[in-house]
Amino acid sequence: MTHSVLLAEDDRPIRTALERALTLEGYRVTAVADGIQALAAAHRERPDVILLDVMMPGIDGLQVCQVLRAEQDRTPILMLTARVETADRIAGLDAGADDYVVKPFEVEEVFARLRALLRRTTAGPAADGSGAGAGFAAADETEGTEEAYDARVADSGVVEAADLRIDGPSRRAWRGERELELTRTEFELLELLARNAGIVLDHSTIYDRIWGYDFGPGSKNLAVYVGYLRRKVDVPGSRPLIHTVRGVGYVLRED
Repeated sequence: MTHSVLLAEDDRPIRTALERALTLEGYRVTAVADGIQALAAAHRERPDVILLDVMMPGIDGLQVCQVLRAEQDRTPILMLTARVETADRIAGLDAGADDYVVKPFEVEEVFARLRALLRRTTAGPAADGSGAGAGFAAADETEGTEEAYDARVADSGVVEAADLRIDGPSRRAWRGERELELTRTEFELLELLARNAGIVLDHSTIYDRIWGYDFGPGSKNLAVYVGYLRRKVDVPGSRPLIHTVRGVGYVLRED
């Protein structure tokens, strides 16, 4: 299947190089130079995935992302950013982006992230295994298992762990009575942790199940997403549920 990509990048050399590389990779590419053109193309073309630069004249990439999400457009968005601070990357996730790549980047990394986003979109949550199935143990699979508690999965696809309730088919989640506003990636990460409640999942397992690609020990991608998810799930006054197991990975459990 030939997938369509909307590429929005104001830097002409980068835009031209990416358009050529994506075309050679087999994508059908629409390339634009600013946010206004990006919104118009998104409405007109209905691409399979959007590659969106953050810093563009007029309407920037964050604003484009916010507009599309406000319109309930769930097209996967991969942000391109020269900003390396965690707060800047979090701003992109908060705007509704699914993933990001920091400039300068290797084009193979862009391809890998696009493939992961497209797999999740075309396969769906049940087929791609991002949240389904039995628990996956970490490198030290015994760690945390004695404290494991029941994660109940109803026939309807609803997962319950601690005071979390996650409805897979509708892609909605609650902690207690409070509904959580989650991006696609945040939802899939929380669902994966909840389905494996009490089991420590290592970094490689999480990367494989959520992104379909292990970005290696130097990547901060997972840590950023976990940090942002904690801000939404583990609000002040509530018991922390998402825990870091240093040198291994992450676990969802009540302490």
